[in-house]
Amino acid sequence: MQGRGRRLHRCAVLLMAWLCLSVTRAAAGPPYVTDDPEPVEYQHWEVYLASLLSRDAGAWSGTAPHLEVNYGAAPELQLHAILPMSFARSTDGTMTYGYGDTELGAKYRFVEETSGRPQVGVFPLLEVPTGDEHRGLGSGQVQVFLPLWLQKSYGPWLTYGGGGYWINPGPGNHDWGLLGWLVQRELRPDLSVGAELFHTTTREQGGEPETRFNVGMVFDLSDVQHLLLSAGRGLQGPNEFQSYVAYQLTFGPAS
Repeated sequence: MQGRGRRLHRCAVLLMAWLCLSVTRAAAGPPYVTDDPEPVEYQHWEVYLASLLSRDAGAWSGTAPHLEVNYGAAPELQLHAILPMSFARSTDGTMTYGYGDTELGAKYRFVEETSGRPQVGVFPLLEVPTGDEHRGLGSGQVQVFLPLWLQKSYGPWLTYGGGGYWINPGPGNHDWGLLGWLVQRELRPDLSVGAELFHTTTREQGGEPETRFNVGMVFDLSDVQHLLLSAGRGLQGPNEFQSYVAYQLTFGPAS
């Protein structure tokens, strides 16, 4: 198992190096953890029916499913919400399922991309403690994420990333930071693939920082229907596996 872990680590590093060295568009954000500064087009919608799965130190958690809705409320401004049905399965086999913490946010792009300049935006998020903390379905505290994201395109290539600061109150908790970067390539008009590497600092007493990777794809079933997939694992820290799958609808007024 240790040899297999080393091989996975090497493969992830080689993949990220190849992608980064090859950089000479496609959906951004989901199915990845690393986000982008590009808001949904004005008066347009993105709706995802999605599921997250994570295995950390033998315990499973995730959403099954969650609903994500993004709306272009104004030029350069996107409103955002995630409404999750969450689950948690401990190492002793105890399973809980119910409504989790609600995520609300607003993405605002304040720098447009040019040939020599990336686009830049902010995407503050508010985690509302609607889930049951005692059943492992919520944090029990209001949490706030304050990130800055950058993005640049090069023909069929797209690269974006940045990071931010999580305000994480509560007994035993620490405020923590996230840094991530992603490279994505459009292989054909309906298919893009990408890889990301991201790092988080310690979130709680007795915890440890984490470094993870994901590889993923976005497949356009039609102009309005899309399939998004990603999977990866931790390179540092307790994470053993994570995945994301979503069916996405995109629509809005005719141009």
